[in-house]
Amino acid sequence: MNQRISAPVGREPDGFAPWPLTGFAAGAVRPVPFDQFVVKIHSRCNLACRYCYMYFAADGGWRRQPVTAAPRVLERAASRIAEHAAAHRLPEISVVLHGGEPLLAGTATLAGFVARVRELVPEGCTVRAGVQTNGTLLTGERLRELARAGIAVGLSLDGGLAEHNARRTDHAGRPAWPGIRRAAALLAGPYRHVYGGVLCVVDPATDPERVYTSLLGLDPPAVNFLLPHGTWTTPPPGLPADGTATPYGDWLAAVFDLWWDAGRRRTRVRLFQEAIALLLGAPAATEALGLRPVSAVVIETDGAIEQLDALKTAYEGAAATGLDIHHHPLDAALAHPGIAARQAGRAALSATCLACPLAEVCGGGNYAHRYRAGEGFRNPSVYCADLRRLLHHIARRVAAAAVPA
Repeated sequence: MNQRISAPVGREPDGFAPWPLTGFAAGAVRPVPFDQFVVKIHSRCNLACRYCYMYFAADGGWRRQPVTAAPRVLERAASRIAEHAAAHRLPEISVVLHGGEPLLAGTATLAGFVARVRELVPEGCTVRAGVQTNGTLLTGERLRELARAGIAVGLSLDGGLAEHNARRTDHAGRPAWPGIRRAAALLAGPYRHVYGGVLCVVDPATDPERVYTSLLGLDPPAVNFLLPHGTWTTPPPGLPADGTATPYGDWLAAVFDLWWDAGRRRTRVRLFQEAIALLLGAPAATEALGLRPVSAVVIETDGAIEQLDALKTAYEGAAATGLDIHHHPLDAALAHPGIAARQAGRAALSATCLACPLAEVCGGGNYAHRYRAGEGFRNPSVYCADLRRLLHHIARRVAAAAVPA
């Protein structure tokens, strides 16, 4: 019998609930406890990037969220996180402060929340905290406060030059780059000990060498390249429907060569490192690769418990669970079919993926990128051809390096 939940969940506009909300026995999946908690501190952003999946995608739920998480919501969130850590005897958890732009809530709020989580978790449980920011509001004083609170800082940007960030503007159309550049300089200099790295969304219209070299100029300890969120129903920009071209795979393969061939690698690139590990049979995973169970959950500014934000690109309410921290423990979300599907490994893959020799490595790609209206998420990634292109390229380069000259 299919797993049923009494709370309302997201449905497509015509009322049909797609897989895994139908046709998936979520109860057959042994749940893996959450160890990453994405806490929405502020639901709005000071930038107005027109391509942002949060504000310009299929789900407009952000309009109904409180602008900031109230103190009682943050207190309840801290207690629910600690409760979950204690129930599962977790030795370590990750708390990611997110938005919108979380710095709009003020660094005192961020620091106070993290301190409260650390106070409430059981003895012996390490809390690793980070904030993901567009960087425009970072100053030396704010970085001092975040550093004192033990909060790492990750920057989201489109490249290391002003021209790469031309689409990142505030609501008055003013460029965000001067603030981003200032933040990167502070993080690469006096606050390097809290520099978590940069997130950069791939744009195949840009020159991969120029973008990668510009990012190295910001001296980040790590770079994570992300594919733009898209689905079979709403494909990513520049992706041909017939799969005859692989613009994203080509772009990433070019950057991989720059990274791989460097005499001294100046930064970690998570996507590449995880791909190599998976190709060599090591247990590894990112949100984009591998079959390791996803163990992250989102707490919204009103206390709603949700799945990861990328699902908001599918349809209105796709990330919803119908649960909230005021009435439900976080354990309750583990029974939700959407979360269970993210933890089901091969059981959540399509027949096409199961027949593919790269299934264990690719893992079907990012779950959100598998969506097709009327069917749900049991499909290959819309980036299937691009992922094959990249993984085959990496496999060839690694194999060649292993052969003695």
